[in-house]
Amino acid sequence: MLNLVKLALRRGPELLFSDATVTVHDGERVGLVGANGTGKSSLFAMILGELQPDAGDLALPPRVVIAHVAQETPADPRPALEYVLDGDHELREVERAIREAETAGDGHRLGTLHGRLDSIGGYSAPARAARLMHGLGFQPGDESRPVAEFSGGWRMRLNLAQALICRSDLLLLDEPTNHLDLDAVIWVQEWLLSYAGTLLLISHDREFLDGVCNRILHLEQKGMQDYSGNYTDFERQRSARLSQQQAAFTKQQQEIAHIRKYVDRFRAQANKARQAQSRLKALERMELIATAHVDSAFSFRFREPPKLPNPLLRLNDVVAGYDGTPLLTGVRLHLSPGVRIGLLGPNGAGKSTLVRVLAGELPTMAGERIEAQDLRIGYFAQHQVEQLDDKASALLHMQRIDPRATEQSLRDYLGGFGFAGDMCLNAVEPFSGGEKARLVLALVVYQRPNLLLLDEPTNHLDLDMRQALANALQDFQGALVVIAHDRHLLRSTADQLYIVSDGSAREFDGDLDDYARWLADRRGDIQNGTRNGNSADAGTPQDRRQRRREDAFRRQALAPLRKEVQKLELALQKLLSERQSLDARLADPALYDGTVDADIQPLLREQGELGNRISATEDAWMDALAKLEAAESDSEREID
Repeated sequence: MLNLVKLALRRGPELLFSDATVTVHDGERVGLVGANGTGKSSLFAMILGELQPDAGDLALPPRVVIAHVAQETPADPRPALEYVLDGDHELREVERAIREAETAGDGHRLGTLHGRLDSIGGYSAPARAARLMHGLGFQPGDESRPVAEFSGGWRMRLNLAQALICRSDLLLLDEPTNHLDLDAVIWVQEWLLSYAGTLLLISHDREFLDGVCNRILHLEQKGMQDYSGNYTDFERQRSARLSQQQAAFTKQQQEIAHIRKYVDRFRAQANKARQAQSRLKALERMELIATAHVDSAFSFRFREPPKLPNPLLRLNDVVAGYDGTPLLTGVRLHLSPGVRIGLLGPNGAGKSTLVRVLAGELPTMAGERIEAQDLRIGYFAQHQVEQLDDKASALLHMQRIDPRATEQSLRDYLGGFGFAGDMCLNAVEPFSGGEKARLVLALVVYQRPNLLLLDEPTNHLDLDMRQALANALQDFQGALVVIAHDRHLLRSTADQLYIVSDGSAREFDGDLDDYARWLADRRGDIQNGTRNGNSADAGTPQDRRQRRREDAFRRQALAPLRKEVQKLELALQKLLSERQSLDARLADPALYDGTVDADIQPLLREQGELGNRISATEDAWMDALAKLEAAESDSEREID
């Protein structure tokens, strides 16, 4: 489907990548990953013919149909459904030909065209477009609304629907989840699993990559590395490769040091000079192994809050909404230090409304919001990103919240968020969305909150920054409430899940996999004309009570197994993070300057011990997961 041969690309004077040689076969689902600025989107532009390579070749089959998500949406007065259908180019071509045949009165051609329309599913196309829109979060009736009435984020969803409805050979998706909530992310993931063509996906959502891709191309250090499997497989393979490279580098440096010591000692002695010269030539011919490189630029942590009152914040029977219309009623929430809540629920159900009430930005319509005297709220939301002073630098933003801090200490702090060198002195205005989001996070973290409210904090953040945030949140001592479409962040930071839907906020008895099943049930009920969100509620009241009791019993029986799996997942993530830190220490060139050889051995022993612990924890996790899957299968058979 796609063939790259020694491909190279520059943007201005900067080399993005070179010598990229890859063949992508029909039906493969390939994830394209790497730090921002490594050339992922530029590669897409080359595939679309918008950029030309500086060297090498890029080949596609003739007449290949490529679908991609447009970055701009015109203020189209037509209904949204018609705009989505524009993505099916063959459908529109046949419809145009039918209109021409009708005008010409060509009955024979008209019959042929209607046969072709039927063969491409043209008669069911509006229904397919409506299902796409519903899966992406649009409400019934939105199909007939003019495109111009939708906001920018919803227009991007329309563009995504356009790309998905196209019966393409090759689908290019560049951060398709950025403008989606969790429900839509789960739906798109399920849709892509049934996509018959070849997929190239740029994403910073590791669970999305895990669920969709069977191959990973990693852009780093101006090159492209090919890995089989999903993103988790890629991380394991890359970690092993880096460890092997570091071990080979260490061994070679020791060999080089030994040869140089021999040459320096014997080159002046006549009877040893020839051997010394021979070894010196061998040293010159030696192909040097580069030190293993860990390329994450982000490292930060939450400092301990000045005080941790208990409770921090309470909501008692709160009613919240807008313009006198309640959106949420009867909300009760008790936030104490150590509480970690992830908010789930359909788009528009009130998740962000609840967070705004917690932040004190939205007054309650009824009920009580009681906060502790020493409450310190750290609040991240998209509107905070938009409120940055475009003319001010990152350093100036920091100085405004802490005028007494030294410039060097603030610059050191900003470096942990990727604002190194003169970048922290530049005006914010030209910053990318990810850079602005990182700056807002830096401002929030610096203020040492004891209640952290995060509303979609991972939008526009790359994988390394998302992982740095997840690692930092592990040690956060205050209370956390988070809304995120990034399931990895939710799994690694939230201990409790609350579901916001149908006017209420209540604890969800299950994990994110259960939530995906809940969504599937809810979609089925809506399509069948009901709104209860639980297909088990059909039948007589006695039947419904019995089914709920049985469901509760099954959930209770599976809960210990799920908690064990989650506990081992968190332990494994912590060990992998420790190994990443250790690899970074071993990658420090100062260790290999010939003067501190003795200090390397403990690190290498620690690396080996850590590898054994990771292997043991991984085996235990796999065993626990197998037990859980077996128990779930038994439970499903009981239901059948």
